[in-house]
Amino acid sequence: MSKKMDKQKVEDHDYETVVEEETYYELEDKPPAGETILLGFQHMLAMFVGIITPPLIIAGAAGLNTAESAFFVNMALIVSGIASYIQCHKFGPVGSGLLGVHGTSFTFVPMAISAVNTGGLALVLGMALAASPVEMIISRFIKQTKKLFPPVVTGVVVMLIGLGLMEVGITDFGGGVGAENFGSVQNILLGTFVLVTIVIANRFGKGLIKVGAVAIGLIAGYIVSIPLGIVDFQPVADAGWFTVPVPFKFGMSFRISHLLPWIIAYVITSIESIGDLTAISEVSGEPVEGDLYRERISGGILADGIGSAIAAIFNSMPNTTFSQNVGVIQMTKVGSRVVGYAVAGILVILGLLPKIGALISVMPKPVLGGATIALFGMVATSGMKIIVRGGLTDRKIFILSIALSVGLGVTFRPDIVSKLPNILSTVLSSGITVGAISAILLNLLLPRKEKPIKC
Repeated sequence: MSKKMDKQKVEDHDYETVVEEETYYELEDKPPAGETILLGFQHMLAMFVGIITPPLIIAGAAGLNTAESAFFVNMALIVSGIASYIQCHKFGPVGSGLLGVHGTSFTFVPMAISAVNTGGLALVLGMALAASPVEMIISRFIKQTKKLFPPVVTGVVVMLIGLGLMEVGITDFGGGVGAENFGSVQNILLGTFVLVTIVIANRFGKGLIKVGAVAIGLIAGYIVSIPLGIVDFQPVADAGWFTVPVPFKFGMSFRISHLLPWIIAYVITSIESIGDLTAISEVSGEPVEGDLYRERISGGILADGIGSAIAAIFNSMPNTTFSQNVGVIQMTKVGSRVVGYAVAGILVILGLLPKIGALISVMPKPVLGGATIALFGMVATSGMKIIVRGGLTDRKIFILSIALSVGLGVTFRPDIVSKLPNILSTVLSSGITVGAISAILLNLLLPRKEKPIKC
């Protein structure tokens, strides 16, 4: 049943505050069917771009054809729906039971690019599956994990992920890898149009327009591309009407030398999910401490790991809770898990339609680049927000400076470790791994007694 806050007047000395009437649905409430579906679409629009962008990037790096790329995108949508349902419904110890929806994680894109360049998509999926138990183990040791990976460490890694992906974004912005017209005026203008549209929608829009700014930018850029003659709709016409999920379609392989970066990525996404689920609890009016809270967090991280394992089996990248959907809960004042079921159903239905995947896969690269430039920038700045949480100290600045320098240095020049033993050179050629190791060691070794800097 929906709850209402009555309008009331609070007087204190020479001012008064009016609390407006506000309708919302709590966790156990069940909104009407029509309202539930509408709310589900709002969440889907907020997360859709985040789900499809990582598979599009990896499909491009793997050299998949249009049909394969479309299948890869469709599987990401289906698995995101399945993982969202597991997270919201809660099956025994698996799942938080909160309105926490899942999507493809950007955290794994750098590791996936490295793996796909070495062993193709089979290695990406194999590493994703092999490392997924990391989250399942972490779910049993939430307190210890948070101590080993405080905000200064996780923030550095998130920043490195966002900054390291800038090259991918700007390459698509210019037309994509190997494009004959790379950097042409048309490509630059198209990417800029998408970026400007996102900025306007996000900064001047309200409600759903603000939340769905990236989706609006992509749609606008796509529409503008059609009269320019750079969209080939033949693959859409050739695509079938129904996708049959096929496990292990792209195969699987494993290389021990690639394992550490994937382990680090799973640790980082676990910490991010703890933050997301805590925020969801808070905006949904649920407890953020105590036994029930800890049980939900533990179940939520376990669902993350199992969802990522399912993703790898069904040809998709690891998934995690989506932070942007916390904003949708806050905006709509609806924390009912039933809405999560609607989101899951919508995502699965979209994923079962091959023409949807084909329509996405033929999107011009500059359009995608205009959106990813904004997305990757947001990832980097969200890392900074994590670091400054609780105050900024000289110690944090020092850790950030060193870890960021060596991490980005290796990202720009991975050949610096090429003369090391093979297993070391492969592991340390990842700037994220080097930056994470540096941040962890510095955090453990440097003294902690320090006051926050006053700005």
